Amino acid sequence: MTVLDSRTVADAADAAAVDPRDPLVRLGHLLDEGSIRPITPEDKSGVLAVSGRVEGVPVVAFCSDARVQGGAMGAEGCEHIVHAYDVAVRERVPIIGLWHSGGARLAEGAESLHAVGRVFAAMTKASGLVPQISVVVGPVAGGGAYGPALTDIVILADSGRIFVTGPDVVRSVTGEETDMASLGGPEPHSKRSGVVHVVTKDEPEAMLRARQLAVLLGHQGRVRDDVDEVDFGTLLPDNPRRAYDVHPLVKGLLDEPGVELHPKWAPNIVTTLGRLGGRTVGVIANNPMRLGGCLDSASAEKAARFVRMCDAFGVPLVVLVDVPGYLPGVGQEHDGIVRRGAKLLHAFAEASVPRITLITRKAYGGAYIAMNSRSLGATRVFAWPDIQVAVMGAVAAVRILKRRELAAAPEEERSALEARLAEEHEKTAGGLQRALDLGVIDEVIEPAKTRGMIARVLAQATPARGAHGNIPL
Repeated sequence: MTVLDSRTVADAADAAAVDPRDPLVRLGHLLDEGSIRPITPEDKSGVLAVSGRVEGVPVVAFCSDARVQGGAMGAEGCEHIVHAYDVAVRERVPIIGLWHSGGARLAEGAESLHAVGRVFAAMTKASGLVPQISVVVGPVAGGGAYGPALTDIVILADSGRIFVTGPDVVRSVTGEETDMASLGGPEPHSKRSGVVHVVTKDEPEAMLRARQLAVLLGHQGRVRDDVDEVDFGTLLPDNPRRAYDVHPLVKGLLDEPGVELHPKWAPNIVTTLGRLGGRTVGVIANNPMRLGGCLDSASAEKAARFVRMCDAFGVPLVVLVDVPGYLPGVGQEHDGIVRRGAKLLHAFAEASVPRITLITRKAYGGAYIAMNSRSLGATRVFAWPDIQVAVMGAVAAVRILKRRELAAAPEEERSALEARLAEEHEKTAGGLQRALDLGVIDEVIEPAKTRGMIARVLAQATPARGAHGNIPL
């Protein structure tokens, strides 16, 4: 195949100056200069597939040609995508799709529907074998919407739109008034639906994020255990009841800022890909600034999919725990907190990758179990000093267990009695010392030694990878 050097790409850019949708232009922005090799013909199929490199990491990429029938997917174009997947799986390299498509070609009827289905089958067969990244740079509808949705990570540029049926169809069928942005733009998909992992301000930034993620997943590196330390103790408030933003902890843990996935969807839990000691890791952290750090139905589902993706590609997990429990409420029960919370339990219990838990402040109730506890197979469980582990907080517990005794006490003595009973409850029920005695917490570590301790465990752990796909939970 011919290598397309920077001059060829530049010539294509000049020729398409009035139409930046040219696949060569878009792929030229994504891939390293001079690395593009076509693996399908440049034709009127509506899709161009190539091999190339991202920061030297081999990848396969394809791009919808929005100049041809709006990027609609016909039989020939779909075969180009299937071929790209065959090459990526054979060479075990990440595959990146640049999407701008109106869905199946109307004129081809059942033939185009069958072809689109073959693309979906190829994506599903590749799931868990090679990282799949989608960059949506324009409207994608119908079958074009489900293509990105089947992949591991979806990046949406500000100009991107994702919907099954467009505003006109919605209006004619339901009478609802809407437009493309409110139906399938960055706001609904980043905050409500959870379809999109990363939203960017423009197409160039979307390409940059795709490059970062392709390198993180395609070239994971090896961990060094001689890492610089960070004094995390200064990042927590002195008052243990005060909420705080967990992002500075995540940032301090990583060598440099990673890529947060789903930052606006279920923000009470943070999921980030980055590097620790030079090795790619996935970080999951409760965020007390949102819902007090409680697990709810959406955050459990978000974390579960992240766990399964990392496990499928052999990415070790670091779990920062500060969780008061599951969010109570009728809405949560009706929203499937039991069913969706079970996904997180299943994901951690099934995971094969090394996974380290650090309890930073508290871990209560069923949420303690769900956040990668020893019972679910955590590789190592650390705790910072003075953390709390219990079915619930000691004060809340004695208000239930000792309610008659508290009710019988004079009002002026009740507060002191409650404090004394809470202290006794902590001793009898266990807490941190009991957890250490049982071995469900391995070691209490100083915040200033956190990075080194975690890096050493990762360096000594046996690499592993789950033998499963990454279904969009």
